[in-house]
Amino acid sequence: MDPFRMALAQGPLAVYLAVLGLINLSRRPIVTTGARDSAALAIALSGLITVGPIELFMPQAAAMQFGVYVWVLLAAFYVLVVTLWILTQRPRLVIYNVSLDELRPILAEAVARIDPDARWAGNAVLLPNQQLEFHIETFAWMRNVTLTAVGEVQSYRGWRNLEAALAAGLRELEVRPNPHGAGMLLLGLLMVAGVLWRVATEAQQVAEAFRDMLRLP
Repeated sequence: MDPFRMALAQGPLAVYLAVLGLINLSRRPIVTTGARDSAALAIALSGLITVGPIELFMPQAAAMQFGVYVWVLLAAFYVLVVTLWILTQRPRLVIYNVSLDELRPILAEAVARIDPDARWAGNAVLLPNQQLEFHIETFAWMRNVTLTAVGEVQSYRGWRNLEAALAAGLRELEVRPNPHGAGMLLLGLLMVAGVLWRVATEAQQVAEAFRDMLRLP
């Protein structure tokens, strides 16, 4: 693969891995929505998608008609596909860098604060006054916990209230750094360094590959 396409494929993914590594090495958990988590993953994979399926299945008729602007249309198409994917997902919250045992008391306090009538059944929680019902899933290796909606009736305002309550509770929690974060950070930094090195040492090839990518039939 030429250096430009290599940089395009690896760059966003390398930054994503480095950021995940930093999050897991920090002493503070972070809560985010499933939509933001999925959007970050889509951005990380955007380079691979561009040099893979998008370039492979480039619509030749559109390329001949719109010229270089076909890339703008393809980027817009990718954004729309990702948006549709996110909108069809069940609501969820992702809490990075925390174990289930560390999160459970804070989650219980947050749930009780926004809905005193909340009911627990193992790892399933029902908040009738907030129109929320979710299941707790954990990824022990990465010390991530996900709260995934179950049931058809879900209140997005209730999810926002739960996110705010969790974020407030997690501000006081200090956790030990996740050692696996060091591996992700190192891998991300090595990938970034490799990309920068190839771009710096093969600048002419990068420029030619870029022009070749934009060169349309």
